[in-house]
Amino acid sequence: MKQRKVPLRKCVACQQMMPKKSLIRIVRSPEGEVSIDLTGKKSGRGAYLCGKEACFKLAHKTKALDRALKAPVSPEVYEQLARDFLKVEEEFRAGQGREGDGDE
Repeated sequence: MKQRKVPLRKCVACQQMMPKKSLIRIVRSPEGEVSIDLTGKKSGRGAYLCGKEACFKLAHKTKALDRALKAPVSPEVYEQLARDFLKVEEEFRAGQGREGDGDE
């Protein structure tokens, strides 16, 4: 059986290449709204972050999301993303655990 190619993406904070499924996507919609996209299918410009809180804080400190999304991200949006990120991080980790069980 032929091995499938795994799409890789780079975390905007730590610059580490990882499989797309193991990263959390932050998306700027065509309307300019910034949000977390767990499905990876929302339309708009995306940036990827590791599922670690440290990477999120580093991205905030270095304004990596502003550069990756090619738009200024306001402090209010960062605060909202921080709240969402903590909620999503647990959900994301749980989803990864289930995903790895059935594929191999």
